[in-house]
Amino acid sequence: MNILILGAGQVGSSLAELLAHSNNDVTVVDLDQTSLQRLQDRLDIRTVNGHASDPDILNQAGIEDADMLIAATHEDDTNIVACQLAHIMHKTQTKIARVRSPSYLNHPELFDRNQNSDAIPINVLISPETLVKDYILQLIDYPGSLQVVDFADGKVRLVAIRAYEGGLLVGKKIREIKHHLPDGVMHRIVAIYRQNEIVIPTGEVTIQVGDEVFFLAEPSHIPKIVQELRRDKLRPSRNIMIAGGGNIGFNLAKELEKQHNVKIIDRSITQARKISETLEEAIVIHGDVADRSLLIEENIDEIDLFVGLTNSDEANIISGMLAKKLGVRRVIALVNNQSYVDLIQLNSIDIALSADQITTSRLLHYMRQGDTVKAFTLRRGTAEAMEVIVHGSENSSRIIGKRIGEIAWPSSITIGCIIREEEVLFSHRDLTIEAEDHVILFLNDPSQATEITELFTPQEVKSWF
Repeated sequence: MNILILGAGQVGSSLAELLAHSNNDVTVVDLDQTSLQRLQDRLDIRTVNGHASDPDILNQAGIEDADMLIAATHEDDTNIVACQLAHIMHKTQTKIARVRSPSYLNHPELFDRNQNSDAIPINVLISPETLVKDYILQLIDYPGSLQVVDFADGKVRLVAIRAYEGGLLVGKKIREIKHHLPDGVMHRIVAIYRQNEIVIPTGEVTIQVGDEVFFLAEPSHIPKIVQELRRDKLRPSRNIMIAGGGNIGFNLAKELEKQHNVKIIDRSITQARKISETLEEAIVIHGDVADRSLLIEENIDEIDLFVGLTNSDEANIISGMLAKKLGVRRVIALVNNQSYVDLIQLNSIDIALSADQITTSRLLHYMRQGDTVKAFTLRRGTAEAMEVIVHGSENSSRIIGKRIGEIAWPSSITIGCIIREEEVLFSHRDLTIEAEDHVILFLNDPSQATEITELFTPQEVKSWF
């Protein structure tokens, strides 16, 4: 696929790296030559120095041959205009724009060409801030989870949790787990990571303390499974403190304040006053999130969840570690620098989030060939989960009409479940695949995504006369 990315910031760079490693032809446009050179030094891509909404620059970057345009600069107006130009100049098939302003996000009709042929021609709007906020809300809904991903319109969810000493399932073999869960609780473990190494989840594998366990289950069953893997009784995060009153922190507080006790701290007196005028229930505090005296004064030891969402990785890490030391049960921090993540994981920070990784996940299925409904990066890009629709017939497909156990799957995948109309069918060797099934799978080696596409793509049926 020929893909043009506008913007070499965190989101643009992350997308370029992912796509370049997936055998796509990638071109990146940016005004900053240093950022472009940095990308070109480590990736096999083409770069163009110039303004992203300049028609001549777009032509120079090869917009004529682009299958997809991803406008991910820091300027909403630039991204929108670039998509408009791509449509007018060459009818570029897929146009994706990063948009931050609520003024645009609150008026989706401006971009819906199904209802208005004069609407702005953008296929997908992405807002990293909104994606991060929604991601955190899911983690709050499932205490103890490390990652939560929806499939099949929420019929089934993939959840990652860490096994703790004393958990009822620790020391048990996978084939024994069903005997320790309440009746009717169905699940499928699709991967286990042990000290950053993948463990193929066969029935004989024993869950150990510290394992990062990925499992699929219906939403109502997830809390029961999570509880069995932990030593302590999980309780909802009732009292929440948010560090940073920017777009993400403010919107998260707004979503939470009706059903949670929320405190939000910002070091800017102007920003603190601004958000205090809009928030109805949340308590807004002006101060430094790394000020120990301030945190103690605000009863930090009574806080169930601390969320670091400032614009500084360092501030989020330091305040999160301080909060944990002062008695907070769970800490989530927004940390985009991968080198920081490697240092803090399994330390005081329970979950380190990356806005660019979350955004990349949101866009991933658009990059996958075939009928991939959803695709998400997991473990900061080292693994992937996909939802793929099975098309064709027994004559044209290599998998329709066959049992899961007799299909030559790529070596790194685990089949989690099949969604057949409204029914969730958890994977086993004798389950037969039918046309239009939605297959949920875990891919430990994302480079094998192309093999998945080929396996699911119907072959041409030849007629002989």
